[in-house]
Amino acid sequence: MIRKHSVSLHGHRTSFSLEYEFYTELTRIADARDLSLAALIAEIDDGRDGEINLSSAIRLFVLAEVKAGR
Repeated sequence: MIRKHSVSLHGHRTSFSLEYEFYTELTRIADARDLSLAALIAEIDDGRDGEINLSSAIRLFVLAEVKAGR
């Protein structure tokens, strides 16, 4: 099931929608890196192509991390 989440990035609120499995893995990655979830999402947001929405960028990031075995 897809759920909408809100976060503050660079002083403004934004939202993204993720399936439970992606959100769970994203929080695990943030914990493993000793980062807040907002800090990790800010890194993903800063590095994404402007044509890709934040939700898709997060999914692609999680997929890459899982494939890399991190």
